[in-house]
Amino acid sequence: MKNFRILMVHNYYQNPGGEDTVFSLEKSLLLEHGNSVFEYVDSNKRIDALAHINSAAKTIWSRSSYSAITKIIKDVRPDIAHFHNTFMLISPSVYYACAEMGIPVVQTLHNYRLLCPNAYLFRNGAFCEDCIKLKYPLPGFIHKCYRNSYSQSAIVAGMLGIHKLIRTWQNKIDIYISLTEFARQKFIQGGLPGEKIIVKPNFVKRSDIPNHTGFGEYALYIGRLSYEKGVDILLSGWETLQIPLKIVGDGPLREFAQKCARNSSFIEYLGQVNHTSVNHLLKMARFLVFPSKLYEGLPITIIEAFSCGVPVIAADLASRVGLIRDSETGILYSSGSPASLAAKAQWLWNFPDKCTEMGKNARQEYERNYTPGHNYQMLTDIYDRAMTKK
Repeated sequence: MKNFRILMVHNYYQNPGGEDTVFSLEKSLLLEHGNSVFEYVDSNKRIDALAHINSAAKTIWSRSSYSAITKIIKDVRPDIAHFHNTFMLISPSVYYACAEMGIPVVQTLHNYRLLCPNAYLFRNGAFCEDCIKLKYPLPGFIHKCYRNSYSQSAIVAGMLGIHKLIRTWQNKIDIYISLTEFARQKFIQGGLPGEKIIVKPNFVKRSDIPNHTGFGEYALYIGRLSYEKGVDILLSGWETLQIPLKIVGDGPLREFAQKCARNSSFIEYLGQVNHTSVNHLLKMARFLVFPSKLYEGLPITIIEAFSCGVPVIAADLASRVGLIRDSETGILYSSGSPASLAAKAQWLWNFPDKCTEMGKNARQEYERNYTPGHNYQMLTDIYDRAMTKK
């Protein structure tokens, strides 16, 4: 099989997230198969040290990133450039550097940033697609959708509007990777050329000791403790249950989670834990609860649960249908309803044999779609296609 020389580019956020994990996993996967990988990374943790006007300018067009990418390309001559995130400091200028040097560009669409200033398509507790089809995302500025700030929302909206106007997204990227078909359709609605968008899911390394028993000791939540992640729905629903629940994560609702844990003998708040501990917790869980109110991309947490043979309870949003097969690899509850979540959790807890069956199905789903080997084949096929297209 052909080996590639890949330039991988990623702009880390101020708070670590799933995109960082995927970037690291794909880099390791490519190296394990004998490819040469060259990195260019930056971090939004530097923003506080930059003048506001300098930060704004870099978000729209970073001359330093353009120059750095041009130099790397001249030095290492990669076959392809694979971008995971360019927001905020790397900027879309790097696509132009690659185009001028004749390097094919692949961009993974981890979130909805190209369509929405806050990247979630979510505002005031509800889905929002006001900006998807607009040439300039003015509603995102009006509603202060990025960090509840007019000035910061103006920067993000300006970046999106300018690059939409000069057709950066249409002309300077050869292949987009969408994590699900649901997300692909949203991006097509937003004006990206459908023929350039290929669906390739995330992956996780295989868990050699899947759960599969269905007799796990507790339910488990792993993720950011925030309203949009549905933590309020989770904890409200659990008030009526006598099922052990372990909560892993941090965020704005941490104090609320701690209070609920103090007031209930069935809820335990563990805070942030390392990845090894997360895997151990998953293997001992009866099921994972994923109450997010967002469309999401393709959550690593769900794939990790599947790899351990652990079924998932999640909201019945369109983005979850297909990812979780109701009553086969997990259970879907009525979105926004704590009572529905509680009822489904109680049912699954009461029938461990059914939980075992779902866990086995979840593991099979992982083996079919989310293994490193399957992902590597899809990724290299995408690189081949981008190079041929270029």
